[in-house]
Amino acid sequence: MNNKRLKALCWVLGAGILCPAVGHSATELRMSWWGGNQRHQATTEAIKAFEAQNPDVKINTEPSGWDGYLSRLSTQLAGNTEPDVMQINWNWLVMFSKNGDGFYDINRQSANIDLSQFSSQGKQLVTMNGKLNGVPVAMTGRSMYYNPELWKKAGVAYPQTWEQMIAAGPVFKTKLGEDYYPFILANHDTTIMTFLNSYMVQKYNIPMIDPQKKDFTYTREQWLDYFGMYKKLVDNHVIPSMKYLSSFGKANAWEIKPWLDGKIGGVHTWSTDGTFAGSLRAPARLEVGPYPMLPGATDAGIFFKPAMMFSIGKNSKHPELAAKLINFLLNDPQGIKAMGLQRGVPLSAEAVKVLQQDGVLDNSQIQVQGLAQVDQLMGKIEPSPWFENPQLLSWFLDAVQRYDYGQLTLEQLADEFPQRAQRVLKKIM
Repeated sequence: MNNKRLKALCWVLGAGILCPAVGHSATELRMSWWGGNQRHQATTEAIKAFEAQNPDVKINTEPSGWDGYLSRLSTQLAGNTEPDVMQINWNWLVMFSKNGDGFYDINRQSANIDLSQFSSQGKQLVTMNGKLNGVPVAMTGRSMYYNPELWKKAGVAYPQTWEQMIAAGPVFKTKLGEDYYPFILANHDTTIMTFLNSYMVQKYNIPMIDPQKKDFTYTREQWLDYFGMYKKLVDNHVIPSMKYLSSFGKANAWEIKPWLDGKIGGVHTWSTDGTFAGSLRAPARLEVGPYPMLPGATDAGIFFKPAMMFSIGKNSKHPELAAKLINFLLNDPQGIKAMGLQRGVPLSAEAVKVLQQDGVLDNSQIQVQGLAQVDQLMGKIEPSPWFENPQLLSWFLDAVQRYDYGQLTLEQLADEFPQRAQRVLKKIM
C-alpha cells in the first residue's frame, strides 16, 4: 500500500487504529564555501551535527578551493541558481548587491539568528541599503608583526613612527647585509595599497575614494605624497620593491628564501594570517608590534573588514531553515566547537566564550593579539571595499611595477594611476 492510501485510511479509521509512521523526504538545502581541507572537514562535521539535530533536513554541500569560486558564484547569481547558504567575501557585496537586493535580507530572520552576538560595526559593514546581506563570521585587519630575533640582532627598537621605520632600513642594510629588510609587503594583494592608505589617512584624515562621487579624493600633490612614501620605503631599504619580489616568480611572499631564512624583520599582513609565522624557521618567530603613526594623527587608517560572511540566497525557498543553519554554525556550542578557528577568531561573542572555555582560543595566540591591535586602532574612516576590486588592484600593481622597472617616473606614476583607475571606478561603482 502506498503512502498516500495509507494516510487516507488512517484518517478514515481515526483513533481506532494505530497507524505506522509514514516516511517522507527531507527538506534539502545547498551550502557553498571555499577553503582548504581543514576548513572543509570542520564545516562538514558541523553540518552533520546540525542534521543530527534536524533529521528532516539534508544539507547538500558545495565546498571548493579559492580559485574558481567567484566565477562559479557569479554564474549562479546571474542565473538565480545560487545556494541557500553561501560563504561570501566582503568586497563582493558592492559587486552583486549595490542596492541590497542581491542577497536575502537577514534582518527578516532575527527570530532564527541571534544577531545580538555580533558587533554593530561588523553588521553595519555587511548592510547594503539598510538590508543585512550576511552575517559576519569573523573580522580581520592589517596588523604589524615583528621578528624580535632580527630586530635584536640589528640593535634597533621597534619603530613607533613612520620616521623611525624609514630610519631602520639603512641600519638593517649596513649591520646585517643587502638582503636584510625591516619589513615586507606582499605583492599579490592589497597590502601595498592599504599600507600607504594608512599613512594618508593619518596625515590628511580623508578616505582615498568617495563612494558618492565615484571618484578619488586626492589632489595631485597628495598622489605624489602617496606614491612618494612608497619611494621612501624602497629607497631607504625598509621594504623590498615589487621588482625584487618578482625575481622569485609566482612564489608567495611567505615562501621566498629571504623570509624563510629569517632575513626580513616583519610583515604588514592580515591579523588572521598565520602563513608568515608558520613558514619561519626557528629561532625566527613573529610577535605583534607597534603600528607606525604620524605625530598627532587621530586615525590610524588601518584597513579592517569582515574576513567573510554567510549569506542567504535571495531565491532560497527555505530562508527560515537557512537562517537556523547559520545560527547553528556560528552561535550553537556544537557548531562552534566543530568549526573551531577555521575561519579566524569568531565575531560571535558566544563563540568566543565557548572556544575560550575549551582552551581553543586564548590571548597568547598571535592572531588574537593581532585582532586586538586592529580593534584598538580602528578609526572613524571606514575601509573601502573597492581596495579589493580585482580590476582596480590590477591597475595599481601594474603601475607600481612599471615604476619599479624605471618605465615611469614618480610624477608620471602620480598622474597615470588615478587617471586610468578613475575610468575603472566609473565602470565598477
